[in-house]
Amino acid sequence: MASAATHTWTPADAPRLDGKSAIVTGATGGIGYETALGFARQGATTILAARNAQKGAQAVARIRQAVPGASVRFEPMDLASLASVAAFAAAQPAVIDILVNNAGVMGFPTRQRTKDGFEQQIGVNYLAHFALTARLLPALCAAPQGRVVSVASLAHRRASLDLDDLQSERAYNPMRAYGQSKLAELVFALELHRQARRNGWAVSSMAAHPGWASTDIIGNGMGAGGGLAGLKAGLIATVFGLVAQSAHDGALPSLYAATAPEAKSGGYYGPTRFNETRGTPGEARIFPQATDPTVGPRLWALSEKLTGASFSLPQPAH
Repeated sequence: MASAATHTWTPADAPRLDGKSAIVTGATGGIGYETALGFARQGATTILAARNAQKGAQAVARIRQAVPGASVRFEPMDLASLASVAAFAAAQPAVIDILVNNAGVMGFPTRQRTKDGFEQQIGVNYLAHFALTARLLPALCAAPQGRVVSVASLAHRRASLDLDDLQSERAYNPMRAYGQSKLAELVFALELHRQARRNGWAVSSMAAHPGWASTDIIGNGMGAGGGLAGLKAGLIATVFGLVAQSAHDGALPSLYAATAPEAKSGGYYGPTRFNETRGTPGEARIFPQATDPTVGPRLWALSEKLTGASFSLPQPAH
């Protein structure tokens, strides 16, 4: 495969994935759907994980129409419920080659809570993915080259991580909470890489971001509740849609991170043109707040405490 730096990388450049399995969260629309479609085109058994069964069935039908004979299925998982995450993980195969932590919500006008009492954005965008990855670690390590791709955002650049107020209880600002959740996802991806190397886990951890991509994430958060907030969300989505690249192009960094031989564990990938807002995928810039060596372990320990999930492999029988 040619390097993404020398030509426009497309999913067709990815290696064949026959016999491999891939899970994509939030895969019923937008970037998640396009990511799942890319895996299916390359022959992977692709699992669409999301909470809306009707949208899931429609997404599966669309993929099968685009890729006749594709091995693809929908399985329900509500990232706003750790019990649902645990049930989903328990039902997965013993070997998983690729996990893409993609699903996200953004910009709820007022502070919402998950079923476990977490602020909605940090709970769905980050804590649920932390717990899911922990529960799937044995299956990922059982694969020849297991990869975890965590989807962050350009929003991490302006964000800060307040580990003393991860739930935005002191003061809630919609976009501050969103930025914090995406920064947490990036910090997690980098820390998972370090933990894997330290503990000898046979898994690679990458992060990716879609640049400016047109999806329904704005409506999924900012439009919640309708009224003026809904009108504002619709206006923002319309204006953003005029300057954003497509969901197909927004999915390229995730597909690149998940499949390209040159994508490295601990790497961060995104569009490479116009300040990483669009263009062919390649290495992305990580801002200093994501690389502070003291933050990763602290966030990891706090996440284990909040979710009750821990990263460990079964001990071999003697």
